[in-house]
Amino acid sequence: MSDSKPVRDGEKAERTNPVTFYRQVVAELRKVVWPTQEQLVTYFIVVMVFVLMMMAIISALDLGLGRLAFFVFTGQSE
Repeated sequence: MSDSKPVRDGEKAERTNPVTFYRQVVAELRKVVWPTQEQLVTYFIVVMVFVLMMMAIISALDLGLGRLAFFVFTGQSE
């Protein structure tokens, strides 16, 4: 944090008491820009589409490489 003092070689860092820590946490949370519900829904949809695409790609690679390995080691396709 910007309020903390730098620790030099051989010096101990000062402990922050719980009340000061709580006040600093609340002050930092007030700085957070929270997304609107519309942004949250948009981000959720984007993440879900990305995850589904990656699942499809990895599943296709797994299926293809599995069949390739089966063909290489047995000499048969099925």
